[in-house]
Amino acid sequence: MPYPGAALSESPSAAAGSRATLREYDLTGFASAGTTGGGVLSESDPAYAKVYTAEQLGAALKRKSPVKVVEIMNDLDLGWNEISPAARTAPFRQHNAPSSHPVLLASGVSKIELDGFDGLTIFSRHGAKIKHAAFVIKRSNNIIIRNLEFDELWEWDELSKGDYDEKDWDYITLESSSNIWIDHCTFNKAYDGVVDSKKGTKGVTISWSLFRGDDGSADGWVAQQIHALEANRSAYPMYNYLRGLGLTTQDIIAISAGQKKGHLVGANELAADNSELTITLHHNYYKDVMDRLPRLRGGNAHVYNIVADSSQAHAAAALLTPSMKSALSAKGYKFGVTSNGAISTENGAVLIEGSSFVDIKYPLRNNQKDPSKSQYTGKIKAVNTLYSMDGSSFKGSSDSPGSPLSPGPAPALPFSWNGFATLPYSYAVAQPETLSARLTSGEGAGAGQLQWSREQWLQTTGGNPVQ
Repeated sequence: MPYPGAALSESPSAAAGSRATLREYDLTGFASAGTTGGGVLSESDPAYAKVYTAEQLGAALKRKSPVKVVEIMNDLDLGWNEISPAARTAPFRQHNAPSSHPVLLASGVSKIELDGFDGLTIFSRHGAKIKHAAFVIKRSNNIIIRNLEFDELWEWDELSKGDYDEKDWDYITLESSSNIWIDHCTFNKAYDGVVDSKKGTKGVTISWSLFRGDDGSADGWVAQQIHALEANRSAYPMYNYLRGLGLTTQDIIAISAGQKKGHLVGANELAADNSELTITLHHNYYKDVMDRLPRLRGGNAHVYNIVADSSQAHAAAALLTPSMKSALSAKGYKFGVTSNGAISTENGAVLIEGSSFVDIKYPLRNNQKDPSKSQYTGKIKAVNTLYSMDGSSFKGSSDSPGSPLSPGPAPALPFSWNGFATLPYSYAVAQPETLSARLTSGEGAGAGQLQWSREQWLQTTGGNPVQ
């Protein structure tokens, strides 16, 4: 029987036919109804802002700004100590202070609040990089963010003993907002989540984006942090304890390299507005993201054509012996590799189609509170999805007999959407075997992959040709 919302992907012929009408990079998903951003404006329009500095960015994004299109012209270092005194005013705020990373201790961290916007596009033609800043979009509608890279927002966590629950540094947080499209962006390792959505935010699509942990290199972001800790071990009890267990600096770099959290959708347990949450994730590549792809409380999430490859993080997990894990637990230290994929809780509905999960121990989960309490269990289903673990492979659905994609730890609930019978948009699903090569190709997922004109980046349909 057809499952809800799958009319365009039930067979190869249906999918192939739909490709003629659905251009590959066009906006689809829950954001597709009514999301136009700032529109296709000329560079001479007063509502078009070219931004070269933090001060110019602040002027364009302040509350009640008339600006509709913001073009980021170059890389921006936006830490609180890096921006000019003139820029240190709304929408910029000083964020929670860094504690340990040598670069962030010098740069500081900023929070940039976009409040009350209705119709706004922020983009770069060339994949500009933004560092040392967290964006909060609240009480806003019809927002588009495209072709930007976000970087350098992680540091070692001693304050919450490795729980990463102290600084609240997310690259993007969506609050009480609607119709948001984040497309062709790159998100590097972050302290907390990468893109979180809460307070009833609805109509979100995140597409063709790259989410990745650190590469573990000798001079990478994580290595810079670990070398700083090593130089002053006595000041960092948790780190010093790890070294005392026999872990080398390279072991700690490797275990720390993955991105701990992906997308939290619904921040508060059993909140009344969680039922309004809607999000689509498609054609995203998650490299060593350990958890929350997404983690949904209530509402609806549609996930299709994503790759979640945690092979590097999985290999690093083997560096921790059982005795090390026991010793860390006894001290209350949370250091290791989480291995979760998509999670649905509190009657949320998550449908995963045509995707690939690699070396993730728990690809689908349906309860993270108490499996015996049904109010904390969500609906989750995978269809036509690849799963590979330690070299063994499976392709199929979560409800196939003996499927390794079967959700747990609670008994699986029959899948249905919340509030509608079928998805309210058209989409096409590619076969999962093709995804890894496609999303890592020269015109795949992430910022800086497409050499497009200004007009193409400002369009949501028609200017994004099938490749």
